[in-house]
Amino acid sequence: MKTMIAENVGKYSGQQLEELLSADQIQARVKEMGQQISSDYAGKTPIVIGVLNGSIIFMADLIRELTTACEIDFIKISSYYDDIKSSGTVRLIKDISCMITHRDVIVVEDIIDSGLSAKFMRQRLLDSEPASVAFATLLLKPDVVDVPFEIDYVGFRIPNRFVVGYGLDIDQKMRNFPAIWAFPEGMEV
Repeated sequence: MKTMIAENVGKYSGQQLEELLSADQIQARVKEMGQQISSDYAGKTPIVIGVLNGSIIFMADLIRELTTACEIDFIKISSYYDDIKSSGTVRLIKDISCMITHRDVIVVEDIIDSGLSAKFMRQRLLDSEPASVAFATLLLKPDVVDVPFEIDYVGFRIPNRFVVGYGLDIDQKMRNFPAIWAFPEGMEV
């Protein structure tokens, strides 16, 4: 098991992190997801909407694996009031700019844990009457997720631990790591 010490992350500095998913594991799974999405959307041009900031690395890798045409856009929301705890409400910071009425939409998330953000985005998008709305997430926490709909494309199911890397952050840091690293079990998430 690979480990590293968290640095320059305020009160979380000095924590020992464990590598949960290697860069190679992630890239192999992203390739498989891209193949599945390409097959499912053959002959269509979905709009792929990345949820900023966390999905940017995953989305860039995922759309490069698509063999079907696609368009991209971004939405930015926030449900956190500090580094690691959800506030329980979602705030829209940046809305999409494309017209999605009668279009196929794929929302790309870095992680779905409680499902609060996914529920918010799905309802917001459905209000514009798209042809379909699907979700692709790199990580899913099945022990805590609570959504009344299927998550269409899941990279990895992970335990309920706070994770960073490959776009996921703590206090806007550690996004740039190519692997997924988990903070110690028991850290509040």
